[in-house]
Amino acid sequence: MSDSKINMVAPPEGVVGEGFFATRLNDVVGLARANSLWPLPFATSCCGIEFMATMASHYDLARFGSERVSFSPRQADMLLVMGTISKKMAPILRQVYEQMAEPRWVIAVGACATSGGIFDTYSVLQGIDKVIPVDVYVPGCPPRPEQIVDGVMRLQELVKNESVRRRSSPEYQELLASYNIQ
Repeated sequence: MSDSKINMVAPPEGVVGEGFFATRLNDVVGLARANSLWPLPFATSCCGIEFMATMASHYDLARFGSERVSFSPRQADMLLVMGTISKKMAPILRQVYEQMAEPRWVIAVGACATSGGIFDTYSVLQGIDKVIPVDVYVPGCPPRPEQIVDGVMRLQELVKNESVRRRSSPEYQELLASYNIQ
């Protein structure tokens, strides 16, 4: 093997030296965003208790990059809506969503947040997607902590594969316009 001569090909122009990345900027930004989601819990009933169990030591959502739970919409990028949302609460939920900085993502946790649950009445919102756009739905009444962790992991995959410029795309602006959000 020592007698054989290995021919090394020179790298192409502009692919060596300082500032060269072996990946795309979208991938790096997506990986950083996916592993540093700051959750904002909007809990109104029993699903909030399951979220507390998810954040506790046994399930530990911090392992997935959601260490810092934020109770201020301006410091969060992942809104977890858990529990029954009444129609009187819908404007407050929308205001909380609008106060969050871009990029922002929403997880609807439990049957009540996703579809109104067993409360098919005049006063209960039949799914938060009537008020704000939802990225991930977590089913269950109430969902187990494992399901909430799975929902966060699905959101991480969505965030990881999302283009950096998706939030300024005409399609996204059209989606926000359908909810009357600037």
